[in-house]
Amino acid sequence: MRQGLIGRDAELTLLAGLIDQACARGGAVVLLGDPGIGKTSLLRAASAQALGKGFTVLETVGVEAEALLPYAGLHQLLHPVLGSAGALPVPLRRALLTAFGEDDGDAPEPFFIALAALCLLTEVASPRPLLVAADDVQWLDHPTQDVLAFLARRVSQDPVVIVAAMRTGHPGSFTAAGLAELEVVGLDDASARTVLAAQATGLSVADQERILAEALGNPLALVELPVAWRAAAVPGLAYGPAPVPLTARLERAFAGRTSGLSAMARDALLVAALGPASELPEILAATATLAGHQVTPDLLDEGCAAGLTRIEGARLRFRHPLMRSAVVQAEPAARHRAAHAALAAVLREEPHRRTWHRAQSITLPDDVVADELEASHRVALRRGSAMSAIWALERSAQLTTDPTRRGRRLLLAAEHAFGLGRADIVGPLLKAAARDPLTELDQARMEWLREIFSDGVPGDAARVRQLCAAAARSARAGDLDLALNLLLGAGMRCWWADTGPAARARVAEAIRELPDAVGDPRYVAALAAAEPVLEGKAVLRMLSRVVIEDTADANALRLLGVAAHMAGDCPRGADLLDRAESMLRDQGRLGLLNHVLAMQGPICLMVGDWPRQATVSQEGRRLGENTQQPLWTVVAIATNAIGHAVRGQVDQALELAAQAEQMAGRKHLNGVLACVRLARGYAWASQGRYDDAYAEITPTFDPAESSYHARHLISGVMLLAESAVRSGQREAARTIIASLERACDVTPAPILRVYMSYARPVLADDADAEELYRAALSQDLTRWPWPRALTELAYGSWLRRQRRVAESRVPLRAALTTLSAIGAGSWAEQARAELRATGERPPEPSRTAADVLSAQELQIARLAAQGLSNREIGQRLYLSPRTIGSHLYRIFPKLDITSRSQLAGHLDLTGPPGPEG
Repeated sequence: MRQGLIGRDAELTLLAGLIDQACARGGAVVLLGDPGIGKTSLLRAASAQALGKGFTVLETVGVEAEALLPYAGLHQLLHPVLGSAGALPVPLRRALLTAFGEDDGDAPEPFFIALAALCLLTEVASPRPLLVAADDVQWLDHPTQDVLAFLARRVSQDPVVIVAAMRTGHPGSFTAAGLAELEVVGLDDASARTVLAAQATGLSVADQERILAEALGNPLALVELPVAWRAAAVPGLAYGPAPVPLTARLERAFAGRTSGLSAMARDALLVAALGPASELPEILAATATLAGHQVTPDLLDEGCAAGLTRIEGARLRFRHPLMRSAVVQAEPAARHRAAHAALAAVLREEPHRRTWHRAQSITLPDDVVADELEASHRVALRRGSAMSAIWALERSAQLTTDPTRRGRRLLLAAEHAFGLGRADIVGPLLKAAARDPLTELDQARMEWLREIFSDGVPGDAARVRQLCAAAARSARAGDLDLALNLLLGAGMRCWWADTGPAARARVAEAIRELPDAVGDPRYVAALAAAEPVLEGKAVLRMLSRVVIEDTADANALRLLGVAAHMAGDCPRGADLLDRAESMLRDQGRLGLLNHVLAMQGPICLMVGDWPRQATVSQEGRRLGENTQQPLWTVVAIATNAIGHAVRGQVDQALELAAQAEQMAGRKHLNGVLACVRLARGYAWASQGRYDDAYAEITPTFDPAESSYHARHLISGVMLLAESAVRSGQREAARTIIASLERACDVTPAPILRVYMSYARPVLADDADAEELYRAALSQDLTRWPWPRALTELAYGSWLRRQRRVAESRVPLRAALTTLSAIGAGSWAEQARAELRATGERPPEPSRTAADVLSAQELQIARLAAQGLSNREIGQRLYLSPRTIGSHLYRIFPKLDITSRSQLAGHLDLTGPPGPEG
């Protein structure tokens, strides 16, 4: 593996170790260092060793000129193995080919493209290990960098090694991925002298010492500076009065080599350096256009003879990225534009690339090119690269003569930037658009974009009213879609944080001013978000008309499911979100899937489907972090905190609650802060600390508190009642519950009805309690096992205290069965203790699959028990099939089984009665 490298034993040993262990486990490492420091040489050494061991080696190299072409780097990497894409599931194969412009499918989600790439690599790696070598990652297009980061985090269970080289000082998704890093530094003095000695022919000792001082151990400098020194190709290279950065010296040294080339050879090099492809026919055709006459392939020999390039088959490659940079820097901007124009002229069969080069070949406004660029942004979107679309629209705006159209294009770019969650891009685009005269609709669109990143700002009633006014203007102008988007944004502000009753009422009024939109999912969701209690009856009435099976729009199902959750119809919300989840998974729409998972978690908690809550909340947090949606991530964290609390896992609950509180506190997200208090309250209650539980939960019912939320307070009703009775606060709790009785007259929210039917008898005097208990249990609570079990526990305990021992055993047994099944350990133990007090010996608790498996392991085990293959499970959970196999390998001994066929007997596949049952 030494490959003639001097002074790199430590780096080579690390890379050899990664390669040697690839069959047992995959890995990834990032080589970080300055230009010319030896990263590329180490990468080549790793590739050579991997090839020698029978690996498949795939390579990609970043080129600054192609950094805006979506998935150019990924296509370069995967092109040799695209023939194996036929083995991928159809949605994944279509996503990948659409990203490469080889399929005309719908725009794929970037995360889905990354999953397709992962599955393709694991498919290729199944017969023999695979090495991915990525050089100059900082110049790869951003979508490719995102995919590489995704792959590097997920290959640990696969025979795949990823070695990536990039320059220091280039932040991005890849450097933020938390991967192992190997800093490549300059050679020590002895090694540097050894390298220089091989290049020092004709140099004096003084010259050699000067080069050593200049190079600072940089291997490329030690090789290339002596060549420039002898040739004196760059005046002042050795004795310039001002210090020049080493990279600039090297580029000047390389640029000096171009001065002796013929004009046509320089044309060819410039075309190759600026063009995003390295095919010889394309380079020669563009060179002929630039030169104005026919050229022959032998002109490329000059660049090879100068040591700048090499020919590999039908491709031309630069010997080092600095050489490409040097060629570009050696030519003036006018020559750059001419080369771009020449490339555009020969790319008639590739309109997307043709337009890209035309846009860089001109300086003055040109409406024809601007229109082509606007059209080309749709191609970028279809290929899954919003960043490329944003650049195309921004450049289109720069080339547009009509200021109104210019402003609209900037706003469209800002919309796409919002879709990426990039507030840093949206701001400057809006600032630029504001300098142009905008139509009334575009002014409304700007209002929406200006506020969209501010969801959750507390008490900002003025901003909510502004959004409502903009929505009204949009509706008058005939853009109902924009009006609904604005009102949905306003409603979500009211949901996430307290904007006050007047602002909430204004949103509801503005929504009702759009009678033509009644029933639109945004209409329903905006109304539910703004006034979940006061408008609950209207929301539930609209939801009752929805036929879930007939709804084919996944986003509509998502919005309706969110509205059902907000309005308190948990079973309906579960059904809507379950169908939305399935469709969004199939479509690879991971950004929206994260919203669904975040809302499914609280619903599962409320109704008692706790095994599923653990899996959806964990996956929701992972997706939220991967798709960079912090608002939905914190919802998943808070939900997980409650989940751990009700299971009696206090330490984990408090840790997660603290994380959620810190994240939500910065934006004063009332709903999340209410969940944090609920998590802590249940944590204390599970330990029998009812005084603490009562003190924790009561602030959520106080409008003056930051954790007050008109809808989320309902989730704390049962805990309030239980902790009040056990801490001697019955009368105080009765006062709070009495205030909620008025809400029951306003909204038919099922969660309010069910939870209040528990609280009433628990807080009642003995003379009234039994009738209230019987009324509570006479309801259809099939979809509400958690409140039903708590009611049975409370009723059985009350009967035993009334000395009606035989009668008490029936509800206590039922409560114990359900509480044990859902994992409510502390409450199940209460039921067990009550049964023992009646003279009955209940069965001791047994360990279930949920007790020994993690949330993700339980999810995988349930899917495997339902008959899904590793590939199908991986597609559903966005993991590689090999990773699924590794999980199952660990799951079997935990459950004391040896095959998939035994899984069903060790798992409750239906769980408590609920949407999955």
